[in-house]
Amino acid sequence: MRLTTKGRFAVTAMIDLALHQTTGPVTLAAISLRQKISMSYLEQMFSKLRRHELVASTRGPGGGYSLGRKAARITVADIVFAVDAAEAAPSSASASEEEGVRCTAHELWASLNSRMVEFLDSVTLQHLMDEQIARNATQAKAPAVVRHATSRQAAPSVARPTNVPNSVFALGKMLAKS
Repeated sequence: MRLTTKGRFAVTAMIDLALHQTTGPVTLAAISLRQKISMSYLEQMFSKLRRHELVASTRGPGGGYSLGRKAARITVADIVFAVDAAEAAPSSASASEEEGVRCTAHELWASLNSRMVEFLDSVTLQHLMDEQIARNATQAKAPAVVRHATSRQAAPSVARPTNVPNSVFALGKMLAKS
C-alpha cells in the first residue's frame, strides 16, 4: 500500500462530507471551497468512491453526495484503497524471489505494509469525525492569545510629544499657521 496525496485528500474530503451531510447531500463545490481541493480532482476521487459504494450521489437541484454507509463502517483503508487501487495493489515478486531467494529487506517492507493496512483498517471515519468535532470544540473554548514572534516581553512605552502632527495634512496646516 502507498499513502499518496490522492489518498490523503480523499480522507480529508470524506471527513468533510461526513461532518456536513446532516442537512442533506453535500456538493463537491462546497467541499472544494472548504478544503481547497480542485473540483476536477474531487470529481475523479468521488467517482472512485461511488464505485466502491463509500458515497452515494443525488442528482438535480439540492443534489450532491452523502455517505454510502454509516461512518462507523467506513475505514481509512477503505477510502485509500478506493482511490488508489492501482497503487495499493501488492508489487510483483522480484527476480531474486522467483529464484527462491528470500530477501530480508522485502520481508521487512511486507511486514510494514501489513501493519500499515491493519492500522488504517482500524481507524473509522466516525472516529475521525469525533476527533474533529472535539478539536473544534476545544479551539472554540480556548481564549485567543496574541503572541509576538520577535519578543516575549511587552514593548516599553515611549513618551510621545503631543504637538507633533500625525499626518502630512496636519503638518501642512501647522506650517501654514506659522
